[in-house]
Order: sequence, then C-alpha cells, then structure tokens
Amino acid sequence: MNAKKTLVQDYNKPVAYDVNGQPLYAHPPVIQSQNDNQTTQAVHVIRPTDPEKQVISDSTRIKHTESAKTFPGVTLSEGEYIITSIGRHPIGLLLPLSLGLFLIVLSFVLIFNLGLMTKQIEAMGIVVNQPAMVLAIFAFIGLIVLGLYISYRVYSGNRVFLTNESMVQEVQTSLFSKRERIVSLADIEDVSYSQKGIVQQLFGFGSVRLSTEGEGTVYHFNYVSNPKNVIAVLSNAVEAFKNGRAIS
Repeated sequence: MNAKKTLVQDYNKPVAYDVNGQPLYAHPPVIQSQNDNQTTQAVHVIRPTDPEKQVISDSTRIKHTESAKTFPGVTLSEGEYIITSIGRHPIGLLLPLSLGLFLIVLSFVLIFNLGLMTKQIEAMGIVVNQPAMVLAIFAFIGLIVLGLYISYRVYSGNRVFLTNESMVQEVQTSLFSKRERIVSLADIEDVSYSQKGIVQQLFGFGSVRLSTEGEGTVYHFNYVSNPKNVIAVLSNAVEAFKNGRAIS
C-alpha cells in the first residue's frame, strides 16, 4: 500500500515572470511560528511621504493670526489660537513692593536729615563728604527701583494660555531666563483649584492644579485670579476638545 504524499508549495519561489523578467509569486510570504502551529501573513504597509494636511477654516486662520500678533512669544501650531490668557493676581507683588517703598522712603528721610546727621558725625571727629553721601543714597534708590522692575517682569511673565488645542505655560525665573510647557487638552485628566485662608478668599485668588494621563504629571499654577472661573473655562474646553466639539 502506497503512502499518501503531501505536496507543500514553496511560495518563496516564483511561479511566473512578467514581460520585464521580474518574478511573480502566488501570494506574500507566510511566516511559520516556531512556538505553535499558527501562521502569520506578512503585510507591508507603505506610509505616505506627504501626510494629508488638516483643513483649516478661514475663521480659524484669522484667530491664529490675531493670537500670533498679540502674543508673539507663545508657540502656536498651524490652526491653533489663544482662547484666554491667565495671569497672576497682583497681590503677589505686595511684599516686594512694600519693602521697596519702605527703603525708598527711608532713603529720602536720610537725605532730608543729612545736614543734622553730618553735624553729629563731625562732632565725633569724622569728616563727612555730603555730596558723595547724597550720590550714594540716590544710587541705592536706583538699585531698589531696578529690583522692583525685575520683580514685576518676572512675576508677570509667568502666565498660562488656554488654546483650542493645548495649555501653554510660560515660566520665567529671571529677567533673561524663560521656558515654555505645553500640555495637550487630550492629555489632561483632572483639573481642580484651592483657596486657602481668609486672604485668598477675600482678594479672590488661589491655586490651580492640573494632572495629565499616562505618567500622571501634575502642574501647579499659583496666585491665579478667580480660580473657580478659570477651572470652569478649562474644564469646558477639555470636554469639548475630547468630544470633538468647537471650543468657544
């Protein structure tokens, strides 16, 4: 009795040739798994070199252009525009401003009483150069004014922008040091705010907390004016973006 033979087609070998002499195959190669009897068909996907561009409406282009002109330092993608800008509450400048004004007033008090002070110092046998002292006091006042200006620029330079696609945070640590953080609205998982103490409640400022999906990065924004309203706007924007609705 003759044993039945099973013929296995080798699909890696050509079955025909085209007019140019190139080999033709029955179908794409089949990869046999060594761990089991399952077979996997190799599929080759070609990625287009020029991806299809997103269609941007004329109104969106206008908003993008206006946002880029108003806030030239903010990084915006094509079709992205700023919905609102969130700045810090001015109460955060109260301490440095109060200290600076106190030192300036004290300096002018010294100038107005310099004659009396000079007589008392010269009575102890110390020679005083009044013009040099006045010049030094005015130089000290100039340094105070410069310090107040730098404090204001650094403090006000920390802002958050809500766009139709993301949250953009500008972080300024010094007069010439600035960086930017961008969080997509699709990655935002949770937003909340807090107002601690009677001072924050009375003057209407607080902190905003934002957490993202995946790695769970948490962002904190302090001295935010009217944080409850900010959270409402941000929550509506995130929900609208994730559901594919227009963000107003």
